[in-house]
Amino acid sequence: MILYFSGTGNSKYVAKRIADALGDEIVNLNARIKASDSSSIETGERVIIVTPTYAWRIPRVVRDWLLKTELRGAKQAWFVMTCGSEIGNAGSRIAALCADIGLDYQGVLQVVMPENYVAMFYVPGAEEAAQIIAAAQPSIDGGIACVQRGEAFPAPRVGLLDRFKTGPVNTIFYRWFVKSGPFTVSDACIGCGKCALSCPVNGIDIVARRPHWNGACTHCMACICGWLSISEGFGGGVPAGRKVRFISFSSCSASSSVHWLDSTLETPFTL
Repeated sequence: MILYFSGTGNSKYVAKRIADALGDEIVNLNARIKASDSSSIETGERVIIVTPTYAWRIPRVVRDWLLKTELRGAKQAWFVMTCGSEIGNAGSRIAALCADIGLDYQGVLQVVMPENYVAMFYVPGAEEAAQIIAAAQPSIDGGIACVQRGEAFPAPRVGLLDRFKTGPVNTIFYRWFVKSGPFTVSDACIGCGKCALSCPVNGIDIVARRPHWNGACTHCMACICGWLSISEGFGGGVPAGRKVRFISFSSCSASSSVHWLDSTLETPFTL
């Protein structure tokens, strides 16, 4: 079984690629986390868990869900992490998590995808994003081959800086940067409420037809990047004076569309 969590579509895309190749069932953890559904799930012996990288670890919301949820029949777990650059020493934390929940850890696969963390980083344009997606295919295919052979993913190289990022930097990041206070909307917002529906942690309340972030935010960027598919390609949080581009993987195929947004355009979301 393939379990995936995805805010902007990168991990969904990779999970779908793996599921199609293996012929496995695929389960969206966003919906389960949003519904606070930690009921047991029948997975079979082989489980592949696909997540984005949040400050060089798997998202805390995914970790917490795994700690609370019985994966019936699961024996082996392969983890796949999408990222904009690298996953640091995430494998050490995942190995400890697997030990806690009684799974045989089969390694973690790093898949570099187009950066979509618009709250902090540069987001690539269409041509660059297409190149990144194309470059990711051998990593995805290699991961699929490992699972098919029943082999663990090759251990990534881990240095002192990787340990530092996954350790204290992750703690600092969640403490000081994962906040929803800067998120607001302009008069371009039509009050459709789809941003609230897309939030996997129920971090958005609709009050008088306007979204209000309630502090539960995990910085998945689903509300911002997800709005893209709702609004025909335009939307997102735009830091002042910066051109921002978004990648839409709503079709979950290698030909997924790429959209761009200039900061001079009026958008409902601001940072």
